[in-house]
Amino acid sequence: MVDRLVNSEANARRIAVVEGCFGGEVLSAPNRVLVGEGVLQKQCRKELKPRQFFLFNDIIVYGTILIHRKKYKGMKVLPLDEVRIVSLEDTTPDRMNGWQIISLSKSFNVYAAHASEKHDWISHLNTCIASCQKRGDKKLTEPAPAWIPDDAATHCMICTRTKFTAVNRKHHCRRCGKIVCNGCSTKRLLLVAQSTEPVRVCDPCFADASSKTHSARADSSGEELSEGEATDTQEDPGPAQFFS
Repeated sequence: MVDRLVNSEANARRIAVVEGCFGGEVLSAPNRVLVGEGVLQKQCRKELKPRQFFLFNDIIVYGTILIHRKKYKGMKVLPLDEVRIVSLEDTTPDRMNGWQIISLSKSFNVYAAHASEKHDWISHLNTCIASCQKRGDKKLTEPAPAWIPDDAATHCMICTRTKFTAVNRKHHCRRCGKIVCNGCSTKRLLLVAQSTEPVRVCDPCFADASSKTHSARADSSGEELSEGEATDTQEDPGPAQFFS
């Protein structure tokens, strides 16, 4: 089905609409097909937030919803030859029908509204990923971690002694995703898939990385990198839509 859509007018129109919704960002490329789209709940640092996702046959694109089906911002693109998918067990009522998207540059959990929608997403994702990885040789040697949500820890996950307060802030290790205190994350490490600058890591991760390679560059004098997530509201988006 994807092959039949490659040069179709319908596919070109769909991609043009997505480009327009992102303010003119260029997404069209030779042999690229828009496979499906839908709204998923993405686990951000503090809470779940709705994000619009677009699955192409070679990339996955997502962004913040400003006006549903009309306007999005903050477009992120993950090449599918650097992605793998792991299904998640249902834990709480608001964290059901989920899976983890793991990539070199960014990893996170997402949740669908229904089990059938999760099945459709994972099925199409795995088909596209398998096709991409057949054509390339990229391997996830050290993928980015999915950050543990802020509400999952009241104390540092390394020393277990420091209690988080307004003064003792929570930090995330960019290498393992754990929530740690300032005293247990004093080092910086260059993780080239995530950033061009050294980023905050916990002390155990720094020690582990340093023992594995002498080429890792660290900087203990930098400031913490911050990640902002826009807040948005939206109407019921309806189920995901797939075109192949």
